[in-house]
Amino acid sequence: MKILLLNQTFYPDVVATAQHAAGLAAELAARGAEVSVVASQRAYDNPEVHFPKKENWRGVRIFRVGCTGLGKKAKWRRAVDFATFLLSCCLRLTTIGKCDAVIALTTPPLISLLASFFVGLRGGHLVTWLMDLNPDEAIAAGWLREGSLAGRLLERVSRYSLKQSDAIVVLDRFMRDRIAAKGISKEKIVVLPPWSHSASVSYDEEGRATFRRQHGLEDKFVVMYSGNHSPCHPLDTLLEALWQLRREERIVFCFVGGGSELDKVRAFAREKALKNIVCLPYQPLGKLSASLSAADLHVVVMGDAFVGIVHPCKIYNILNLGIPFLYIGPAESHITDLMPDHADSHWAHGARHGDTEAVVRHIVASAAAGPRRSHAAMSLAKNFAEEVLTARFVELLRWMPSPSIHEAAGAPPSLVEKVPQ
Repeated sequence: MKILLLNQTFYPDVVATAQHAAGLAAELAARGAEVSVVASQRAYDNPEVHFPKKENWRGVRIFRVGCTGLGKKAKWRRAVDFATFLLSCCLRLTTIGKCDAVIALTTPPLISLLASFFVGLRGGHLVTWLMDLNPDEAIAAGWLREGSLAGRLLERVSRYSLKQSDAIVVLDRFMRDRIAAKGISKEKIVVLPPWSHSASVSYDEEGRATFRRQHGLEDKFVVMYSGNHSPCHPLDTLLEALWQLRREERIVFCFVGGGSELDKVRAFAREKALKNIVCLPYQPLGKLSASLSAADLHVVVMGDAFVGIVHPCKIYNILNLGIPFLYIGPAESHITDLMPDHADSHWAHGARHGDTEAVVRHIVASAAAGPRRSHAAMSLAKNFAEEVLTARFVELLRWMPSPSIHEAAGAPPSLVEKVPQ
């Protein structure tokens, strides 16, 4: 089987879509598929970093194309970067023959449209893998005005590519419902959550000690927010809690990752002259175990308006490590689906945006209890192991020749079941 995967980011980039795309591609290649990838030559969060134009990695052929590297400081800069990548991608696709299946992710947002044109010309099946949902995200974040000409145009383009897809992989039940509400056939929609990097990310006691020593976190209770800092994950309540706890010398807040909001976090720390905060860039996959293990309490944030639009992928690695987490977000989301029903759980607590008092209370209580790990969390994480979920994705592709994944004789029920609990 010949598989083509399209996404702006791929190995060795460290952003979530790159890591998940790489995991699937490697699994497909290991099972004998002929896998090709078209991605960007530039690192997503640091466009000054260039990757090789061509590479064979774990049996996957990677073709990286050029694009501008204007960065994310302004919307027009990001739009130009996206546009030039899509143009370069179009040129590269003219050299690629027919594939049995094309998997299009969502970076940049219009890449699924490009994939639908390619499949229309060359044949094959189109699988759209929705890591986020646009233009819904842009509207919810205030980047686009709802009802605007650009918003209506992007919505039509999005619906067109979704209707052309043979299967649409969504990450949770909330995203499924949003897609169905757009008039897309439920027969096409498969709920398949992203996976933890269980093969490469595990609790690392030695790495934890080294990371904490390197960054002055020894003898501290470390509250960590790790991942993408974006308007989809508003950090205002966490920062207010940080401010209120500034005199608690033992408690330190560690922000690790990238994104447009990380500069705001750094500016907040400078303006307030705070000493209880550490800001670090994305950590490479090889150091991710040490970085994540260094936390005593992880923080997961979901913006109220973004349920079903973006997905909190970071939760799976956190569950796998067994480190307690604090969730800040709406009362109903994928995170609350995963949290235990009983309120006295020691490994998962929740608070709403604006409820700084509850956030402070949970942090102080966790610090008083000290470092701990939860076997219940680690047991739940097994449902989201990479080997489990990549196998389900492979099964989806194996049954693609059927008119509908639901009608395929003997099609595994795991393809259409809800998110495992």
